[in-house]
Amino acid sequence: MSVVVDTGLTSRAVIGRFYRRLEEFAQAAWWTRLALHFASNQESETYRWLGMVPQVREWVGGRRVRPLRSKGLTIVNKTWEATIRVDADEQRRDKTGQMMVRINELARRVATHPNKLLTELMVNGKTSICYDGRPFFDADHSEGNSGTQSNDISHDAATPTAPTDTEMYEAIVQGVAQLMSFQDDQGEPMNESAREFLVMVPMSFLSATLVALASQTVEGSSNPLAAREPFRVAWVANPRLTWNDRFALFRTDGSTRPFIFQEELPVQIQVLAEGSELEVNENQHQYGVKAIHEAGYGFWQDACLVTFT
Repeated sequence: MSVVVDTGLTSRAVIGRFYRRLEEFAQAAWWTRLALHFASNQESETYRWLGMVPQVREWVGGRRVRPLRSKGLTIVNKTWEATIRVDADEQRRDKTGQMMVRINELARRVATHPNKLLTELMVNGKTSICYDGRPFFDADHSEGNSGTQSNDISHDAATPTAPTDTEMYEAIVQGVAQLMSFQDDQGEPMNESAREFLVMVPMSFLSATLVALASQTVEGSSNPLAAREPFRVAWVANPRLTWNDRFALFRTDGSTRPFIFQEELPVQIQVLAEGSELEVNENQHQYGVKAIHEAGYGFWQDACLVTFT
């Protein structure tokens, strides 16, 4: 008696493809440039942001001991899921790759979910409170000897919802200058070594942004953002942004970041497939993902909101 071997698409193959594509999409996701990634092992985590260490001084007399100032922010983890079902026979017969297309899309949605969380933080940044008790984007940040500082600035434009290339360029330069002007709680420059930035724009600003930053590749340009100069500015056109008259600028080369991504349970895929009650009773296979994580505000000093007026 001959044995028929089923060579159809198995759940093991589906799981393997999911994790491969998850890794690929995660590496390309922009959130990794804007958020510190912390592991969590409980329902919530409290982050204690310490003030900067004192400036170096001439040793005259004994040591001058200064206590560190501390403030905190608590982030509560949330559980997330996404689930799809497919007919078992359809999966077995899948000769055109439609099943893998759906698995690829599931992996993309999971890998870019932090993009969605960080976008929501940006959009709500003028009202949601960060670690210093002020809204994340605010004109009245103050800590210790920093004085009053603003990471919510404006720039003139003939049409605020449609800035010209020149207006966009000038606004980006203004944002860079604002970021580099921030002082820490000791009254010392906080971003004086900043050289790499990311511009986050709504889709309506894409054209102006591309033209404004194009001179980065022009040799001999007098553009202070050009390749021969010390500043490097990347861009992301974010279709999730609901802004139509503003954009955000972030520093990306510091030891701190403007956001926190907290992860208690990395993405897992849970399967009901070959031999399961679901297959026996309903001829269905189910693929579900589960993750426990959340995002929150980090250092406002690494971010600046620029609104055209």
